[in-house]
Amino acid sequence: MNVIRLTLKLLLCVGALAVLAPSASSAPKLGVEVANIGFDLCLHTRFSRTRETAEIALAGRHVPLMEEPLLDDIDVGDLEGETLDAYRAWKHSHARELPFPGGESLDEAALRYARAFRRLLKLPHDTVLVVTHEIPIRYALNGAGGSDSLDGPAHEVENAVAYLFDEESLARAADGIETIVAG
Repeated sequence: MNVIRLTLKLLLCVGALAVLAPSASSAPKLGVEVANIGFDLCLHTRFSRTRETAEIALAGRHVPLMEEPLLDDIDVGDLEGETLDAYRAWKHSHARELPFPGGESLDEAALRYARAFRRLLKLPHDTVLVVTHEIPIRYALNGAGGSDSLDGPAHEVENAVAYLFDEESLARAADGIETIVAG
């Protein structure tokens, strides 16, 4: 029997969406999915739901937690607290390079995520669990996959599902994001 030995630089999973919190059962599900992986570190965003998801998923394990603001959700400025429909309506009627009123643009957020991925590659840890939001994961999947769009082909990213990246694919994700934004 052969055993696959895999060293991960980063494992991404969704801890929370911009508007929707994960269900009470999603974090324990993630805990089961990653129970047999020894993590050196767990990164989460400044949003409490991502830290809470990490704590539940890693319950009983001694994995250091660290906050990474570069992986925060998009700053939607004045739309914070509005409905998901209001966010989507604004997003679909404006170009990616235009900032949300009082916030940042989708392109600015994308470049911030690329910086975060590059920073993660420099960490001295081999296996890192990152609990973040849907959009940085979607952008990483599409950037690493060589897409010409940050929004596809991967678009739906589920809560508390592990998305695996090794060093090469994470670097490819950052490169791809930057290339797509540069147009």
